[in-house]
Amino acid sequence: MGLDAFDFWQKGEWRLAKRRIAKRKILILATGFVAITALALAAWFYAPDKPRATLEARYPGEYRTIDSVRLRLRDTGPRDGPAVILLHGFGASLDTWEPWAQALAVRFRVIRFDLPGFGLTGADPTGDYSDARQMQLLLGLMDQLGVERASLIGNSLGGRIAWSFAAQHPDRVDRLVLVSPDGFASPGFAYDRAPEVPLAMQALPHVAPRSLLRANLAAAYARPEALSEATLTRYRDMLLAPGVRRAILTRTEQTILRDPVRTLARITAPTLLLWGEEDGMIPISNAEDYLQHLPEATLMRLPGLGHLPFEEDPAGSLPPVERFLMGTP
Repeated sequence: MGLDAFDFWQKGEWRLAKRRIAKRKILILATGFVAITALALAAWFYAPDKPRATLEARYPGEYRTIDSVRLRLRDTGPRDGPAVILLHGFGASLDTWEPWAQALAVRFRVIRFDLPGFGLTGADPTGDYSDARQMQLLLGLMDQLGVERASLIGNSLGGRIAWSFAAQHPDRVDRLVLVSPDGFASPGFAYDRAPEVPLAMQALPHVAPRSLLRANLAAAYARPEALSEATLTRYRDMLLAPGVRRAILTRTEQTILRDPVRTLARITAPTLLLWGEEDGMIPISNAEDYLQHLPEATLMRLPGLGHLPFEEDPAGSLPPVERFLMGTP
């Protein structure tokens, strides 16, 4: 290699080296930018739990301990009236039922409570969020309150617990109202296996962006404008109750659906299926599965309503429930 050639080669290597250094600097800067952005976003969205005392003062209820779980509940209406127990859906609380509960309490003893892992009941000390555990606690609550029999009203997740309980304890259930109930397989939830929990959900115990919560809740309404700021605030407050977000993550990881056909076949209680025709969470087409396997069931369609008719239009959605509970056509 001549001197000129060596000099050219040396300069070429130097240029390559400079390019490598420049790329490395860009990579370092990019990595640093991503890290800083991630930290900024984490700081922006970070939301600590709210003090329990503050939330309990804002959202009143009474408390009963059932098998080591301190359940928040409300028990209103005449004590000698027929009992009705309301079971809310995923991420909600007993407060979701209040318009219905106040109206029903004229004739019925109305009991509603925060399911373990939600609201001001908070985390179950056992860490068990299986349906079997929910039914055990429901049975224990009925026993402690002296309720021999009750009609059950359940929405979504609460609907699945309600029909599961009615199949396992038919002697304790008078009538069954299922509002867009969960139970049959759907995209992301196959039978007999735990769901794939998105990695991003691991951040749930540390964040609670109001805008994201609004978007999720609005999807449950046929008319998103019906979602009030007060309702949104309540949902977010309950999400920020101590230990709830981590409990929700744990519950999600434990959710294993079983084919419900055999269980539904054991239900003897008269059943009303109440379904918003615009339900974007669990479509009304799923009602056919229940009608096929619940011979005592009838379907009431709610035009122009979504997954939470008792919130979106409580006055318009309640009359068929009242008629059904009273045994009138």
